[in-house]
Amino acid sequence: MRALISGALQWFLTYHGLRPLKTLSKNAKLISSKNITQRMPVDNLPIEIAGLSETLNNMLDRLDDSFQRLENFSSDIAHEMRTPINNLMMQTQVVLSKPRNTNEYMMALGSNVEEFERLARMISDMLFLAKADNDQLLLSSEPLNLEQEISEPFEFYDALAEDRNIRLALKGSAHVQGDKLMLRRAFNNLISNAIHHSFEGSEITINIQAHEDVAMVEVINHGETIPAEVLTHLFDRFYRADKARTSTSLERVGLGLAITQSIAKAHGGSISVTSSDQVTNFTLSINKA
Repeated sequence: MRALISGALQWFLTYHGLRPLKTLSKNAKLISSKNITQRMPVDNLPIEIAGLSETLNNMLDRLDDSFQRLENFSSDIAHEMRTPINNLMMQTQVVLSKPRNTNEYMMALGSNVEEFERLARMISDMLFLAKADNDQLLLSSEPLNLEQEISEPFEFYDALAEDRNIRLALKGSAHVQGDKLMLRRAFNNLISNAIHHSFEGSEITINIQAHEDVAMVEVINHGETIPAEVLTHLFDRFYRADKARTSTSLERVGLGLAITQSIAKAHGGSISVTSSDQVTNFTLSINKA
C-alpha cells in the first residue's frame, strides 16, 4: 500500500513538474513563418521555466523583426527595380517599333546605359547592406585624419555646390582608426545629401569634433525643416517621404543614408539627425579605436 501511495505521489509530482514544459511545447508547435507572433506564457511558471520562456520570447521577437525587415526589403527591392526595368522595356519596344536612323539608335542606347548604371548601383548598394546585416563587411583599419579625408573630395563638391551658389565650410580635426574607403563613402553621402536639400545661396558647415573615445562629424545645412514623422524613417531603406506632407525633395532618400548608418555601426559608432527652424544637422560618431 505504501509503495502504491509513493508511486502515485511520484507520478503526480512528475506530471505537475512537467506540465509547464508541455505548455511551452504546445505553444512552440503553433509557431511557423506564417505565425511568428505566438509567444510563450510567462505567468504562473516556476522561476527556472519562466526564465526559459522569457529567453524564447526574446528570440522570437528578434526573429519576428528579422522576418518583417526581410519582407519589407524584398517588397522594396521589387518596387525599385521594376521602374528601371519597365523603362528599359518600354523604350526598347518604342525604338524597335519602326526603322530609325543611327542618331536615334545612339540616343536610345545612351538612355538605356543610364538605366543599367542605376540598376548596377542599386544592386551594389543592396549587396553592401546585406553584408552589413550579416556582419560580413571586411573592414580595413588604418590611422585616418578626418579633416584630410573630408577636405580632399571638396574640390568635386565645390563644383557641385557652385551651381546653386552654396558655400562649404570645414572646421575642426580628429584622428581615428578605420576603413578609409567606407568612411569616405559615408561622408560623401552626407555632403551630397546636404547640397541637394540646401537653400540656394546658403552655407553647409562640416564640424569635426574630437572626444576621448569617439570622433564626431556634423553636417549642417540650411533648408526646409524635415517633419518629425519623416525624421524617424530617414535611415530606412528605400524610404520615400510623403510628397503631400512636405515640400522638400526627400523622395530621393533611398539607400544612401541606410548605407551611411551601416558604415557608422561597423566602426562602433552611430548616426543621428535633428531638424528645426530650417536647419538640419546630421551627426556621425566614429569610435576612435
